[in-house]
Amino acid sequence: MVKEKPNSIRTYDKDGFRRRAACLCFRDQKEDELLLVTSSKDREKWVVPGGGMEPTEESHTTAEREALEEAGVRGTLGRYLGMFENKEKKHRTWLYVFIVTELLDDWEDKKSMGRTRQWFTVEEAAQRLSHKPVQVSYLDLLKREQDLVS
Repeated sequence: MVKEKPNSIRTYDKDGFRRRAACLCFRDQKEDELLLVTSSKDREKWVVPGGGMEPTEESHTTAEREALEEAGVRGTLGRYLGMFENKEKKHRTWLYVFIVTELLDDWEDKKSMGRTRQWFTVEEAAQRLSHKPVQVSYLDLLKREQDLVS
């Protein structure tokens, strides 16, 4: 089942790429445990919460909304990690760090499509995301960032 909201309007940039935003949802400031959700297309696969920007939304607003809708989490939006381009799907995704402060028992995508969530170490998450090379590149950037700091 592909998630398409009845009132949602897909937005595109000047190059014809779909505008999206996503969050790397971490358990805490250490950024070593990442929350993934099951894919809307295949419950055996895991993905980073994210989705399309509404016409009047800024990327940070979309990222927070998608974390709530897809993963059922509230928290603090952290730093902007960059924009990632998927040429195959013609998507451009603005990515943020998100520190989870609240896990809801029930949330929109759990109720509407049976989506689940699970914590993984960053290394485990990279393995679970192997079917999504662009999302693996999110974690590669995070690792490079962490290597610069240490």
